[in-house]
Amino acid sequence: MSAPGTRREAVVDVLHGVEVPDPYRWLEDGGSPEVQSWVTEQNGHTRSVLDGRAARSAWHLRLVELLSAGMSTSVRLAGPHLFCLERSGTPQFQLVVRSASDPLAAPSVLVDPATLAADGTAAIDWFEPSADGALVAYGVSEGGSERSVLRVIDVANATVLADEIADTRAASVAWLPDASGFFYTRYPPDSEYDRRVFFHRLAADAATDDLVFGDLPDETAWPMVTISPDGSHLLVHVSLGWSRVDVHLLDRGKNEWRTVIKDLEALTTMAFSPFGLIGVTNLDAEKGRIVSAPLEQPDAWTTIVAEGDDVIEAANVGCEGIYVTTLRSAVHGLQFRRFDGPLINEIELTDRISFHGLDADRDTERVFFQAEGFARPAALYRWTPEHGVEPWGSFPVAADPDAFVVEQVRYPTRDGTAIPMFLVRAARTTTSADTPCILTGYGGFNIAETPAYGPGIVAWCERGGLYAIAGLRGGNEEGEAWHRAGMRENKQNVFDDFHAAADWLVEQKLTSRSKLALRGGSNGGLLMGVAITQRPDLARAVHCAVPLLDMVRFHRFLIARLWIAEYGDPDVADEFAWLHAYSPYHHVAPACYPATLITTAEEDSRVDPSHARKMAAALQHASTCQGEHPILLRIEERAGHGQGKPVHKQADELADVLTFLSWQLGGPEA
Repeated sequence: MSAPGTRREAVVDVLHGVEVPDPYRWLEDGGSPEVQSWVTEQNGHTRSVLDGRAARSAWHLRLVELLSAGMSTSVRLAGPHLFCLERSGTPQFQLVVRSASDPLAAPSVLVDPATLAADGTAAIDWFEPSADGALVAYGVSEGGSERSVLRVIDVANATVLADEIADTRAASVAWLPDASGFFYTRYPPDSEYDRRVFFHRLAADAATDDLVFGDLPDETAWPMVTISPDGSHLLVHVSLGWSRVDVHLLDRGKNEWRTVIKDLEALTTMAFSPFGLIGVTNLDAEKGRIVSAPLEQPDAWTTIVAEGDDVIEAANVGCEGIYVTTLRSAVHGLQFRRFDGPLINEIELTDRISFHGLDADRDTERVFFQAEGFARPAALYRWTPEHGVEPWGSFPVAADPDAFVVEQVRYPTRDGTAIPMFLVRAARTTTSADTPCILTGYGGFNIAETPAYGPGIVAWCERGGLYAIAGLRGGNEEGEAWHRAGMRENKQNVFDDFHAAADWLVEQKLTSRSKLALRGGSNGGLLMGVAITQRPDLARAVHCAVPLLDMVRFHRFLIARLWIAEYGDPDVADEFAWLHAYSPYHHVAPACYPATLITTAEEDSRVDPSHARKMAAALQHASTCQGEHPILLRIEERAGHGQGKPVHKQADELADVLTFLSWQLGGPEA
């Protein structure tokens, strides 16, 4: 069955002297009845293709099992309690409270979002307990929108207080020591920008909350708040893009602001220690160094841990020292150091894991953390000097992590740089040119592709497939220089790194072109769009999820001006030139493209779904081989960028993806 036809218009912009056609501009208006009718027709076509595949029900059944495995994330230690987001057979993550002294004590559910929306799309976006663990502020949104409403719950009786604050997307909250109020971030009504810091006294009208910090360098700045244990000082971190963080310190007693760092291209995170401030910065240290400073002179830094071979990610203050998380080629490590820097313990961890939350006790020497791997759901652990690492709580699994093999290799990219890549397979699988393989990557925003539990990875590999995860430049796999080598005018390096990964897998006979699929989302969806248009020969099939694809107009929608620091500004002539040079939507021309499934969601509040609509229409118009390589579009209602999606929606989407890719590659069989 042929894809639905799409009306083209003769829309041409002249930007910086360049003619830029945009024949599907009309598809940007998601509220238009014509666009909604078009979406219905596209979804109907996709369903008619995928629902007829016999393997889909088997993929779906297994994915529900894998998605229902026990998972624990975002641990916070407060008073005698551990607070976590956990899911085990439930459609959404629940906010639970656990004992910080008894690993066998069952958790209690504080907030179950399943009770808040009939369709299961209400989700807990974030939470922050008071220092004594008596109260928790948390944010809930619906339909994947991430536009949180802040509420407060009393832990002792699970009663939700009357306090309710809207426009608190991804809020940062810092409680007063006596839990009588908190500092927090919120947005103006109906705005995606101008996030500022306010103070709220419990039971007060939020409309009267005092503005505490609003001195933003520009409207895209992103403040976060941290308060000292005694409540005397407040830290405000202000992120500008993904390569700069300014830090300001408020002496609350004197009502005096001091600058920790400002107006420098460096990432800095500070925390309160018994001796002042301790933090991590990449100023004059691309892989990071740990510094300390007195509260009275917070810009007078002393280096206590110098830059080394590993990336230093964070320093978490404990009772007798600091817990330092490190990164070596996307694999996390954990160290315990004295406050003045010397190493006390190298904490032994399960091989090839990443952290999904870590919090240390300031009263006794212990740290709680959650760790996960590609086939290992995130679980909760405790470390103490006496007992080392021990599981904290019991979490059911749906697959044996030891039945999978994870290797890390390096391959050369076009300019000779060695790029790290994980290869995941079942222990019983012997790879060859006939092995169905999925290759993924991200390459942006200083985000490392660390080992993260993937139900789709497990389902694919346990049936004989290979899953490859490339650590492209643009991420944080090797530090800030690695990030800068893949951002702004250097973005083509990311695409070259990904193309080289696919070529290397084929050259090594780990798979072949006809058995290779590509998969990526968000910034990784941009990566997929570029792979399709720059190297249509690269692979047999592509899954392109919640993507950016029109890089000439991306900054006009939703929160996308936040990303100008990473990509560049299309309104600036030189930056437009490098964006237009790779913008996937503008490089679709008649050719035989890989079979492509583009997925997005109507409530995505990060990347506008118009990117996916326009690109699908362009590919369906231009592809010369759709009889064998279909171009499908899947647009989901009551869902967003991926966060907060309930299990049944995740299983439905993943089943479609694996059905599509296995069909196109001729395996693995479900």
